[in-house]
Amino acid sequence: MKNVEPTTAAGAQAPPAGAVTPGSDVRTRDRVAQLLLEEGGATAAHLSERLGLTPAAVRRHLDSLLAEGRVVARDRPGRGPRGRGRPAKEFVLTDAGRETFPHTYDDLAAEVLRYLARQHGQDAVATFAEERVRVLEERCRAAMADAGDDPLAKAEALAGALSAEGYAASASALAGGGQLCQHHCPVAQVAAEFPQLCEAETAVISRLLGSHVQRLATIAHGDGICTTHIPPRTRQPS
Repeated sequence: MKNVEPTTAAGAQAPPAGAVTPGSDVRTRDRVAQLLLEEGGATAAHLSERLGLTPAAVRRHLDSLLAEGRVVARDRPGRGPRGRGRPAKEFVLTDAGRETFPHTYDDLAAEVLRYLARQHGQDAVATFAEERVRVLEERCRAAMADAGDDPLAKAEALAGALSAEGYAASASALAGGGQLCQHHCPVAQVAAEFPQLCEAETAVISRLLGSHVQRLATIAHGDGICTTHIPPRTRQPS
């Protein structure tokens, strides 16, 4: 009887038995990371045993995680007399690796602000928001020190400083003034409930640019970008 290669439903030749597809490769790598999270660290041999993978497969996934900065290798802490040869390496997740797992930071922050509002009122939330952006303002002001007095140069320097803080900001000149756009907001979910966060941030932008500014859109309110209008500088009478 003639042997026929297995095919997929679409008629294409199926991958050979035991082949690793890109999707399954990612899922297996995530299993490796999950086990490292649960156990705090493990050797390649232990991972191989727990996951039912060959040592070579585990090494391949660990190499990928190391390259991505999600895992680091360290000498395994001594357990009993040290034998001959190099000590086994233990692999542990980095902070970046831990960040790939779900977190509830936004929920926790919102709960804290709700408690603050209940106990001390909305003014206390506003005070907290102002204190929160104080350090941000100091760092941005230092980054803008060499921008000079040109409004666009100052806005571009501020955009660069905000981008370094994770806001993915940009600045542009318009016929009716300028525009500062922030394509990401680290606190958007919480700011949707507590606009004091956006208000404090807008006040910082105004102080840094030395001009009244107006928020036209915010990510916290469902817009795609936080957009701040910077009015043109009025000429002083001679």
